Amino acid sequence: MRKVAVVTVARSDYGLYRPVLERVAAHPELELQLVAGGMHLAEEHGLTIREIEADGWEIATRVEALPASDDPVAIAGAIGASVAGFADAFARLRPDIVLVLGDRYEMLAAVVAALPLTLPVAHIHGGESTEGLIDEGIRHATTKLSHLHFPATEHYARRIVQMGEEPWRITMAGAPGLDAIASLEPLGREELEDLAGMSLGDGALLVTYHPVTLEPEQVEARVDALLEALDRAGLDVLFTAPNADTHNRAVTRGIEGYVAAHPGSSLVANLGSRAYLSVLGHVRALVGNSSSGIIEAASFRLPVVNVGRRQQGRLRAANVIDAEDDAGEIAAAIARATSDEFRAGLVGLVNPYGDGHAAERIVARLAEVPLDDRLLMKRFYDLPGTA
Repeated sequence: MRKVAVVTVARSDYGLYRPVLERVAAHPELELQLVAGGMHLAEEHGLTIREIEADGWEIATRVEALPASDDPVAIAGAIGASVAGFADAFARLRPDIVLVLGDRYEMLAAVVAALPLTLPVAHIHGGESTEGLIDEGIRHATTKLSHLHFPATEHYARRIVQMGEEPWRITMAGAPGLDAIASLEPLGREELEDLAGMSLGDGALLVTYHPVTLEPEQVEARVDALLEALDRAGLDVLFTAPNADTHNRAVTRGIEGYVAAHPGSSLVANLGSRAYLSVLGHVRALVGNSSSGIIEAASFRLPVVNVGRRQQGRLRAANVIDAEDDAGEIAAAIARATSDEFRAGLVGLVNPYGDGHAAERIVARLAEVPLDDRLLMKRFYDLPGTA
């Protein structure tokens, strides 16, 4: 049996992983080792480890390395502690391959930990770009430290080759989050409203907003601009809590103040991946700077107001309206996104991030790739005409 250690560190990656976990667990030649850490273990972020357990997954080990606060030094310390924690976990579990997803700093720690243990690493969602975040460098560093790549689009696959990765290492898989949507059994509106603590009428907005980590000194002003725009829009708002990034508490404080002043709105630390996707089918629009607005929302033909630079550089479908961090511009974008005319124009929209079969491609490659010196020994691939 080939042991596959899947690293999950946040609610966001777990929701995307679920179709992959199901296929790994069902494969006759693969053994799943689920390694959980990061935000999953934080009470202030919803203690989402409970969602994993409620879904029936056995957690092989937990890596406890939470930052003491949301300042940059504390985050850097958590990265170091996470490297040590993942190294200990991998030394005990001895997986044959490590699977990671995305661009969280905890994921980078897992990849660095695998390096001296000579464990091959497979990476989902490489080649993308989020220019306003430290995640941009983390994602590309993870690509260079990984041995297999599962990009979501052909465009991102070409970028990975451009970074010097050998083409045979790359499998254009699509986004596994779309697999979860294809098999989704959505929660009913009444159950969703119980979880949300508010009504999800036709005019409700879903807001998912995270700090722009390359510009920490502007976090509070940008949150204020967003909240002012929401106030102008005059719609009920369901907020989800921000990620455990630097200065995330400034975002949370602003949202808490808004909810206190707007009784029809609510803040939920963690909806859970099934409920979050279900909500996308009930709200009027999604507002914020989450990757879910760029990737998953298109499958629901849901209008999205993408605020600021956090997702700058990612491919987007026609459901996305970009707005700068200005209250007037955000408010105007919300008005356009919630208009009947704009929504009518999204009929027949095709999501550019895949066909809902990503997990199938990922797991097939994990099962068949030879675990030999060719896989472990990285060689820089020069583009034709540049060698």
